[in-house]
Amino acid sequence: MSKRKPSAPKPPAPALVSASNFKRNASIGLFLLGALLYANTLFFDYAVDDAIVIYDNEFTCKGTAGFGGLLKYDTFRGFFKVEGKDKLVSGGRYRPLTPLMYATEVQLFAPKKRDAAGQPEKDKQGDTVYDPNEGGKLNAVKFVGHLVNMLLYGLTGVLLFWFLLKILTPDEQIKGNAVYPFGGFGPFVALAAALLFVVHPVHTEVVANVKGRDEIVSLLGSLAALYLSLKAFYEEKKGLSVAAAIVFFLALLSKENAITFVAIVPLTYWFFTKANTGKIIVQTLPFLAAAVLFIGIRISVLGMDFGGEPPRELMNNPFLKLVGNQYVDFSFVEKTATNFFTLGKYLLLLVFPHPLSHDYYPRAIGIMNFGDWQVILAVLAHLLLLVYALLRFRKKDPVSYGILFYILTLSIASNFVFPIGTNMNERFLYMPSIGFAMVVATLLYRLTDQTGRPKPAVLIGGIAVLLAFSVKTFTRNFAWKDNFTLFTTDIKTVPNSAKLRNATGGELVAQSLKPENAARKTEMLNDAVGHLTEAMKIHPGYKNPLLILGNAYNYLQQYEASIQAYEQALKLDPSYTEAKNNLAITCRQAGQFFGEKQGDIQKAFTYLNKAYELDPNDYETLRLLGVANGVSGNGQKAVEFFTKALEKEPKNAAAYYNLASAYYNVGQPEKTAELMAKAKEINPNIEAEMRGGK
Repeated sequence: MSKRKPSAPKPPAPALVSASNFKRNASIGLFLLGALLYANTLFFDYAVDDAIVIYDNEFTCKGTAGFGGLLKYDTFRGFFKVEGKDKLVSGGRYRPLTPLMYATEVQLFAPKKRDAAGQPEKDKQGDTVYDPNEGGKLNAVKFVGHLVNMLLYGLTGVLLFWFLLKILTPDEQIKGNAVYPFGGFGPFVALAAALLFVVHPVHTEVVANVKGRDEIVSLLGSLAALYLSLKAFYEEKKGLSVAAAIVFFLALLSKENAITFVAIVPLTYWFFTKANTGKIIVQTLPFLAAAVLFIGIRISVLGMDFGGEPPRELMNNPFLKLVGNQYVDFSFVEKTATNFFTLGKYLLLLVFPHPLSHDYYPRAIGIMNFGDWQVILAVLAHLLLLVYALLRFRKKDPVSYGILFYILTLSIASNFVFPIGTNMNERFLYMPSIGFAMVVATLLYRLTDQTGRPKPAVLIGGIAVLLAFSVKTFTRNFAWKDNFTLFTTDIKTVPNSAKLRNATGGELVAQSLKPENAARKTEMLNDAVGHLTEAMKIHPGYKNPLLILGNAYNYLQQYEASIQAYEQALKLDPSYTEAKNNLAITCRQAGQFFGEKQGDIQKAFTYLNKAYELDPNDYETLRLLGVANGVSGNGQKAVEFFTKALEKEPKNAAAYYNLASAYYNVGQPEKTAELMAKAKEINPNIEAEMRGGK
């Protein structure tokens, strides 16, 4: 008689958890986690592009009175303040929604600008102008700007969780007291993916920088629209489809990359619903209609330029290289290889987000070729991802969906579709990181045991990663305290960025002039010179570092080096007004320095005459030429220049005194007495002041 083998023990039935309690508690936790991770940004200053959309934007600084300009023009128009320059970046930018939010915050929380008499300042149109920068870092409008970002980010984590729960958990559609198997696929993946998204350090650029709100609102609106669309589908409420279209349109008004959801919507319906092709098309149409409306408005504002011919300037076209003394385009192979290298860096930052930087301008990303191992590895990685996604497409594998979500949402910033003006930015990963989080969460679930519970090693490892990412996010935020902290931190990560070298040098110069940095002034200026010199080595045609370099040398009283830098800038751009003005001032200062401090009258004349050529109407230059000629014994020339100086400032007692002295030296006592009387009429103490060196 054969013995029967004992049957294998059945796995214990999974515990059940109330769907409503799970959703509510997880939502509260995600919101608090997302917001509190960025609580240390609340008292941070503005940084980087905040100037473009907030404190140096003529429309935003009008408060609600600037709404018309924000809606009518390119987003950069209010910063450049003149026609033409607003399309410096290829394709232009039309993102009015978040600037409208900033303008509202300025209206409510920023003080009015005051003129010299203490009266509210008005612009040419008679509108009141506000000052979002008054009070330094501790002012209400900055606090509110960071607070809104924090809250919207926390809300995004919640909405992502709801969206994933809806597409991954059929029981979500059960009315009444629905229950989930504890640790079941849908709840586990939805919560794990949302947690990974919320804590990911690559999002710090978006949330810690007030300007990053365009990314937050764009994704928040896109997710909300898709969530409403799914509710409309399951609950058969057409009104929700209309609401989805409106919300999606607002997302597009925040940033154009929301348009990728026109592809994400049908992809989502294919993977996670039983809708047929016709129904999927119907559900996608509201999104398509919103996109068409947005594109129509964008064209009416910016014209038909959707990328067009990239600018011929390296800082706005990274695919240029210097050949001889001329910038030429990358070859097709170089451009393609460089783009794949960048995609590889994106994947690496998602897996291992360290070190981070706000800047990846040329040449932070070098000129790559397909012989570079990093490029080959990036190509292979993306081929494997794409092949897996396509092979598992018909099986509706969530990993396939996550990969395609990542690729589709990143495509618009990949430089493969059209040039975007830079190699890469961490903020471009904000939307695509949802796909990454979903892939990771799904793969983790597949390591669970038969009851659907995560294995201890998986659970511990996952928690460790979440904690590590949270710490990295919180600590990385501190780099965004202000421009000085951000630039001096990130230059260590991307030393080959000409733009960041220039920005770091400029900020060092600006900070060196503050009274609290008097003891470190020379050190900071010399550091600035080093960064600016490196910027010019990376990008020899970059004029702005030369301007700042001239300023740094000026403050160091190295006038000849300062003049050389300004002259070099003018060779690059003869119409460079700032360089021409600063050159005239520096030549004047050099003349005074060599005359008064060095006793080299010939050098003094050389530089003063040059200053006079550059700006013949500058009072101080005319005065100094009068002094130099007087010291040299050329009395008539002294009279000539002091006369011109007086013509420029006819109410200046010192100008009358100087001319009186010149006439005295050429032996004209009557003229001397006449001019001295006028000087005393204006200032009775003029003689004592002039003799006292005041």
